[in-house]
Amino acid sequence: MKQPWINNKKNDLAFVLMPPIIILLLIVFFQSRIQLIEHRYSFYTWLFLIVFVDVAHVYATLFKTYFKPSVFKRNRKLYIWTPVICLFLSCFLFGISSHFFWSILAYVAVYHFVRQQYGFMRLYSKQENLVKRNRVINNLAIYTSTSYPMIYWFMSGTKNFNWFVDNEFLHWENPVVLHCFSYLYVVIFLAYVINEFVNYRKSHFFNLPKNLLLLGTALSWYFGIVYFNDDLIFTALNVISHGIPYMALIYFKELENNESASVPFFRKMKWWNILMFYVLFLLVIAFLEEFLWDVFVWKENFSNISTSRKWIHYQFLFVPLLSVPQFTHYILDGFIWKRSKK
Repeated sequence: MKQPWINNKKNDLAFVLMPPIIILLLIVFFQSRIQLIEHRYSFYTWLFLIVFVDVAHVYATLFKTYFKPSVFKRNRKLYIWTPVICLFLSCFLFGISSHFFWSILAYVAVYHFVRQQYGFMRLYSKQENLVKRNRVINNLAIYTSTSYPMIYWFMSGTKNFNWFVDNEFLHWENPVVLHCFSYLYVVIFLAYVINEFVNYRKSHFFNLPKNLLLLGTALSWYFGIVYFNDDLIFTALNVISHGIPYMALIYFKELENNESASVPFFRKMKWWNILMFYVLFLLVIAFLEEFLWDVFVWKENFSNISTSRKWIHYQFLFVPLLSVPQFTHYILDGFIWKRSKK
């Protein structure tokens, strides 16, 4: 039985499976320097992690949706009405309160991040899923690797990091219940290990990409949320584990082969020109969005750029409008990766 690589062994390992493991190893070996980097190079860490990875991956969705004429025509209503609905819903939520808006968006973001790992698990275990026991245990394992750290976040003390803003999630501190979830976490992973051992004894096949995916997911979520209590570590593990695989998958599936590229603009271009355009487009548009966020809302990295105080009164429009690409990405992602049961 062949290993179920999505693209090929080299690309899957480099861009999908190994990023969270590599980042965690760097954190472990250079933990003493994390605080120094966080304080001295905050602009550059923001530029790389938030702009060039987190925000950039949002716009990668364009190459699978709006930039594909045939796909856009087939899903015209979905692609037109989704951002419109997201804008009006954002205005409504922000009208209730800014904290309520960010809280709802944080829950949607968490769901989006969890579902991406589930999707990769389904792809890497598609042959094993023909057996119901394997499908159930695989799904339990991948959901547990992401859900338990979030439960820990909801049920433990104050964290030094957040998803968007402080106190965005509801908290209920209960050590007894949390302890029960911890035991359940261990039991589910033991069941997974036992099931993998049984399958190996029967087939003499070890699914390397599936197990690397689960390992990377479990490590990045556990150490990013449960073990460490550090904003930079959480951001690095969270953003890189999610954004790099997403952008890579879009490139491999939609743009890599210029002769069959789903975006007509690229069909006469050399592969290196396609890659350069793809990367530069994402970097430029992501920087532009975050620049607007910073100037009109956050005022952290470009605080020297003065804006009229009257703009503060228009945040009820700025924040929902600037959040439309991100919100739309979360919603559309629930549709664009679905495959038929065949």
